[in-house]
Formats: sequence, structure tokens, C-alpha cells
Amino acid sequence: MIHSVRFAAILDTNVIYPITIRDLLLWFAHHDLFTPKWSQHIFDEWADVMRRKGVKEATIAIRLKWPNQAFPDALVANYEPLIKTVNLPDKKDCHVLAAAIKTNANVIVTNNLKDFPQEYLTRFSLSAKNADDFATDIIDLNPQKAVEAFKEMVLNRTNPDQDEYQILDYMRNNYLEKTANYIHSLI
Repeated sequence: MIHSVRFAAILDTNVIYPITIRDLLLWFAHHDLFTPKWSQHIFDEWADVMRRKGVKEATIAIRLKWPNQAFPDALVANYEPLIKTVNLPDKKDCHVLAAAIKTNANVIVTNNLKDFPQEYLTRFSLSAKNADDFATDIIDLNPQKAVEAFKEMVLNRTNPDQDEYQILDYMRNNYLEKTANYIHSLI
């Protein structure tokens, strides 16, 4: 894997919904460590999760708008015809693979690896990684820039206002243990 903004990763709903995972990945993307990609299906699922969690519609609209404003080329279009041509253990995940194929992504970032069998993904020159493994790979590619992105993320967190070590502790307890330990070793 070579560091390049051309390195594209489809972000599945389960890595977009959790705020800390989403923030870290989007700050990495903002610092040109990779190119994020997603689909309307993924954002529809994200909106559904927020509704189930009791998030107000106005807040949902804002949360869905911000990533597309920050990364206007991230939304994959015209992937829908591919959905019925792929076969995954959970049919509800076929839209993620279809979007990845359509955009020529390098990786699918998901915390649901069992539904994206590597043997099948290889047919499409794709792999799947969980958010923790993906983030540590990104840090490996450019540790200095990754720490810069993390520190900028911390400076922009205001609700609640937390320092680097509080956020690292939160990450350790929320699916990013290796990533938090790696960043901690670098700061």
C-alpha cells in the first residue's frame, strides 16, 4: 500500500455512525492520507441508525450534509445495477461491495468482516479491514501526518471538550484500541 489520496476506501455504516471512528477517519482523509468513499445506501443506513438512537431529524440532516460538503467526490453514483450481481453472506451488504467495485476502491472499511469474505473480495481486487486495522495501516504510511490529523481532531472536539489522552482512552474502549496505543506511542 502506497500513501496516496488515490488510495480509496469505502466506509461502511458501522464505521461512520460511531462519532470517534468517523471523526478520526475523516480527519485522516482531510490530511490526504486516503480518499473516503460512501454511497447513498450507506448514508440511508446511517440515518436509520441515528433515528433508532433518538437523534432529531434536524441533527441527522446536518450530520449527513457535513461529510458530503467536506468530501464532495466521496459519494459514489451509479452503483445500483451492480448490487444484484454480487453475492455476500448478508444480502443487505451487497450495496457496499457494489459501491466499492464501481469506484475502484482498494478496501472496504467495516467492523463487520464476517459478511465480507476475503476470498470473494479478491475477485474484485478488494479487501476488507476493520476500522482499527485500517487506521493503524494509515498511521504506518505516514505517522507524522496521522498524528497531525489526530491533534487537529482533538482541537476541534468541543462537546465535550477533551484532551488527547481522554480521547485516546475513549478510543481504546470503542473499537480503536490498537490505533489509540499507536498514536499514544507517537505523541
